[in-house]
Amino acid sequence: MSSGALGQMILAVHLLVIAFNGLGLIAIPLGAALDWRWVRVRWWRALHVASWAAVALQAALGRACFLTIWQDRLTGAASAPPLIQRWVDRAIYWPLPIWVFAAIYLALFAMVVGLWWRVPPRLSAWPTRRP
Repeated sequence: MSSGALGQMILAVHLLVIAFNGLGLIAIPLGAALDWRWVRVRWWRALHVASWAAVALQAALGRACFLTIWQDRLTGAASAPPLIQRWVDRAIYWPLPIWVFAAIYLALFAMVVGLWWRVPPRLSAWPTRRP
């Protein structure tokens, strides 16, 4: 498999992580309000907190996301990327100073931790029936 194809795969994974993190921020409070049991699944919530912790830590250390670094290394300075990749890059890679991202990511991580306490997860999404 070529390094360009691996770079494309990393971009796809990156988009999935971004979607998971972003949609979780919406789904958890909405699900709590609408009594969606799946938003209280402990392993899912732990994965969400861990993912946000990784994002916040990288930003607090002033580092780019490791997925971004891997993608850049694999794709290098080859010819212009495909059109769809250029659109995606513009959507997720904003030309802002790293401290702006650090502030945003740390605030969002604080929100995720707050949601852990406000909408606590359960060991099981489904209530157990007692005889």
